[in-house]
Amino acid sequence: MSLFAGVLVLAGAGVAWGAERSIEAVVVNLTTWIVGIVALLATLFLTIGGLRYLMAGGDPGEIEAAKRALKASAIGYGIVILAPVLVSVLKGIVGGA
Repeated sequence: MSLFAGVLVLAGAGVAWGAERSIEAVVVNLTTWIVGIVALLATLFLTIGGLRYLMAGGDPGEIEAAKRALKASAIGYGIVILAPVLVSVLKGIVGGA
C-alpha cells in the first residue's frame, strides 16, 4: 500500500511543478506508472512460479503453490492488458473526452 501512496505523491508533485498540466495528463501518467508496476509484479510472479514448478520435484504442495503464483501472474498480465480499456470506460462514465 505504501508503494501506491508513493506513486500518488510523485504524481501530485509532478502537478505542483507543472501547474499547467491537466487532470487528464495526471491520469495518463498515473495509469502508466501503475501499469508498469503491475507488469513488473506479474513478471516477478511468473518467474517465481516457474522456478517453484521446476524445483517442486513431484511434491504436490509445491506444485500447487507454483500454480497459484502462475495464476497470479496471469491475472496481473490481464490487468495490464485491460488497464487502458478500463481507463477509457471510466473517462466515458465521468464525462471526459
